[in-house]
Amino acid sequence: MISNRFLSIVAACGALTVLGCQESPAPPPETTKTYYGDVKQLVDERCVNCHQPGGIAPFSLVTFAELQANLGAVRSAVDRGTMPPWPAADDCNDYKNDRSLSDEEADVIVGWIDGGAPEGDRSDEAAVDKAEEGLNRVDLSLSMPVDYTPTLEPDDYRCFLLDWPEDQTKFVTGFQVNPGNAASVHHVIAYLVPPNQVERYEALDKEDAEAGYTCFGGPGGGIDMDTRFVGSWAPGAVGGDLPAGTGIRVEPGSKISLQVHYNTLNTGPVPDRTSIDLKLDDAVEHEGTWQFFTDLQWVIGGGMELPAMTKGIEHSYDMDPTAVVSNGKPFNIHAVGLHMHTLGTGGKLSVENIDGETEECMVSIPEWDFHWQLTYELDEVYEFKPGNYLHIECEWDNPTAETVRWGEGTGDEMCLGLIYYSVP
Repeated sequence: MISNRFLSIVAACGALTVLGCQESPAPPPETTKTYYGDVKQLVDERCVNCHQPGGIAPFSLVTFAELQANLGAVRSAVDRGTMPPWPAADDCNDYKNDRSLSDEEADVIVGWIDGGAPEGDRSDEAAVDKAEEGLNRVDLSLSMPVDYTPTLEPDDYRCFLLDWPEDQTKFVTGFQVNPGNAASVHHVIAYLVPPNQVERYEALDKEDAEAGYTCFGGPGGGIDMDTRFVGSWAPGAVGGDLPAGTGIRVEPGSKISLQVHYNTLNTGPVPDRTSIDLKLDDAVEHEGTWQFFTDLQWVIGGGMELPAMTKGIEHSYDMDPTAVVSNGKPFNIHAVGLHMHTLGTGGKLSVENIDGETEECMVSIPEWDFHWQLTYELDEVYEFKPGNYLHIECEWDNPTAETVRWGEGTGDEMCLGLIYYSVP
């Protein structure tokens, strides 16, 4: 039977020429969305922190013309959910300052592009609605001692020891990073070096003839239960106060090991002198602590081997940490994070209730990307009760010909949870 669709083509093109006739391409779907009315606000809020002149992203999205020139890349990244970078799964927990796009927001951008990306009327532009960001007070600024130009390409991990000038115990109650060269600084972590560890970090610094010293998986002195963050930063993140009523204790004689990850793929080696701003208080209601969580047997004795040429390798660990962090009392979790190296494919930090039947997810990273390690402040503080278990699980692929084990080197691996907690 000849279809009605075929007959309509014959009628339009003529029976003798139907084999050579081609239908006109379908017009793009109609859209009522415009750049100024619907898209610019989303781009300004979620993208231009990185995608601006001098930013770490490979192209700018500040203007309509710049966005129009990169529609293909933008559509692909938004459709796949890889940009804006927010690796945490949205079905695990709710976080403050979530910069990811909702499904509806992603549909607005993709639909606008598929509909021809009309510019619209500039008078329709909506104001960018951003919460007040940054520190409300800067009490201390610390800077890298000299300019540093990356020597390893495309990724150079460098730590710089910063002197702590205070002669009395202080509490860090706010933190922000000022990248010296935003186009090449990919992330910054400020590690607290307590007085009893300063000597070994100074030895690392002296062993390297260049400014600072090479550090990949951590600050270089070994990841242990005494290694703590002061704060961290990645493109798109902003500084600000720590959770209300909390602060990180810093004793006189301490130092800061400032780890800076340089990525020179788009810029080449350029000089940088990054600094940090700190808000300090003499006392806080509750001392806050950034604490790593892992199986110490992995660190000192093995048991986290990743056999050569294997995929989907899983290791997990759980324990009740209250005896260690809070003398058997409940404690509050304010923020969380995960850390692995480049072979990681996914990880999760959760709380297993004492009944063994329920689990509360703290953070899940289903598609691990070493270059986007963020910390996530919980929308609601979580009370961890004695008898429950903090649980971490990590997964890796190891395509190399060697068994990979725990270590700080580029070819080693880790499985670390990170919590910012306080004891009421």
